[in-house]
Amino acid sequence: MTAETAHASNVEPGRVRQMWHLLEPLHALLYYAPEAFEEAAALGHDVEERWPGYFAWRAAPLGPAGAERVASAFYSFSPSMVARYVPEVWHTAPPADALAARLRAVDRAYRSVLGATTVEGPELAEAAALARRAAEAAPTAGRPLAAANAELPWADAPHLVLWQAATLLREHRGDGHVAALLAAGLDPVEALLSFAAVGAASEKTFESRGWSAAEWGAARERLAARGLLAADGTVTEAGRALRAEVELCTDRLAATPWAAIGPGDTTRLAELLGGPWLAVIGSGLLPAENTLGIGKI
Repeated sequence: MTAETAHASNVEPGRVRQMWHLLEPLHALLYYAPEAFEEAAALGHDVEERWPGYFAWRAAPLGPAGAERVASAFYSFSPSMVARYVPEVWHTAPPADALAARLRAVDRAYRSVLGATTVEGPELAEAAALARRAAEAAPTAGRPLAAANAELPWADAPHLVLWQAATLLREHRGDGHVAALLAAGLDPVEALLSFAAVGAASEKTFESRGWSAAEWGAARERLAARGLLAADGTVTEAGRALRAEVELCTDRLAATPWAAIGPGDTTRLAELLGGPWLAVIGSGLLPAENTLGIGKI
């Protein structure tokens, strides 16, 4: 057991997952809010589809990274898909401009969705302070996206601090999830296919990651050869057990921030996030089905 896992071993995995479920929509609003598309268009990105803005917003903390580095960090995206947008997004607008624009987008989107009273209220400021403490306690060794976001300066406004904290914590969890997938021997396509097989989302939803039909078929054959999928493509007990272990490992690797602030403050943060969470979910901006399996796992 590492020092990290020993420190966090007293945090219930269910609590860790609950905090992720509460924080993820507050982060993900950036990728769907009309204000974000407007800011992306102002930078010169094509906004007929969401991917130029998505890659610019999410990869900007890495600096002017090339397609291979971005595909490595994002893991589930086809390298050929990533290469359609990276490094072109940096030719359109450098990472520093993208970082400034994404904060402008979050500021506008939060004010629109949450309302000025909430954004400027004491409860959101309290939530931001607690979330920042948790985020600053997140270890970044071996976690490239978490480390890149941790190096960014904190905003002054509490609602932007809350978004930055939610972002750092979700990338910390995501980096740990990649480690869990690697330990389970699941490559990017196998990870998506096995996740779909346990009902996290439909295969059609996961097809947004850009893998070809041939790559999907080859991955299905590999999973079947390992006894993780049946001949008809349905998940086996072994496949279901492996995915459950991946998610449990992910929860354990994401527990340190919540151990650091303690159960009382974690509970208080969960209470404070309820209103903003409901506002974001109720906005209708986020897709009902997502590639993260929120609400399904």
